[in-house]
Amino acid sequence: MVLFGLASFALYTLPGHERRSAFALRVWLSGSAGVGLLLSAALLVLMAAGMAGTTPLGVDRETITMVATAPGVGAAFMVRMSALVLALLVARRAASTVPLVVVAVAGGVALGSLAWNGHGAMNEGIAGWTQLGAVIAHLLAAGIWIGALVALLLLVARRATRTTRAHLIISHRALHGFSSAGTLAVGVLVVSGLFSSWVLVGPDNLDSLGASLYGQLLLAKLALFGLMLVLAGLNRLHLTPAFAGALNTGDTRRSVGALRRSLAIETLCALAILGLISWAGTLAPPASGDPEAQPQKVAGPVELLGKLNG
Repeated sequence: MVLFGLASFALYTLPGHERRSAFALRVWLSGSAGVGLLLSAALLVLMAAGMAGTTPLGVDRETITMVATAPGVGAAFMVRMSALVLALLVARRAASTVPLVVVAVAGGVALGSLAWNGHGAMNEGIAGWTQLGAVIAHLLAAGIWIGALVALLLLVARRATRTTRAHLIISHRALHGFSSAGTLAVGVLVVSGLFSSWVLVGPDNLDSLGASLYGQLLLAKLALFGLMLVLAGLNRLHLTPAFAGALNTGDTRRSVGALRRSLAIETLCALAILGLISWAGTLAPPASGDPEAQPQKVAGPVELLGKLNG
């Protein structure tokens, strides 16, 4: 999400000559691509170990190869790894527009491929592809928002001794420039989230949503999302205009501090939401017919092959 969102943010808010001075863009893009590669490899091992009923250290190469080459999740893994390697190789030149576009596209492909690892790939046919599309849209919109939060936090968190008026002007323009993209991202998140929730929860289970662990995690996610919307509205309608006024007077310490705190809280909420989503991804949703939403496990390699092949 940081790889895709940060690269996209730099494209639609920062001119080329400002990308080098705003923050260490190449370092963050290279780092997020590298971390993505490590996490994807770890996920592959954990999936193979969990499905084979062994520990990560005890999983054999045959099982890992089976998962990596299987239709669906295996193909998504290979696409993700290829996209992340491409992003890592190109990120060192990301101050220029064309390489940055390549990084953003590669990051978006890698992020979208995660849809095959969750509940978005649980159905087949037209309904399955529609659900998968909704999840991909949800992931990309979330990446736009979270990447922008990281970028804005990096802009306003610079030490006072290194903060020039030119940097403050760039920060204000970036805050203002994210307004349209942020509004679009929120709209996509709401629509795709409602659709996915309708499919995964089911209309008959809405009244008893809080009775299952999955439902409780979903409600907690919605509460944090609501808080993020409040903070985003506060930033757009109050803190950013106050920052603009402070730029005119020359005393920006208080307005920058308020923005820094608000963006930090919003980013922490986003991280908490990602944690809740990761947890919920290990549970059966209410629409699956399991009211307790217990973790789904497969006993061994034979069941693993059957699961991966549909």
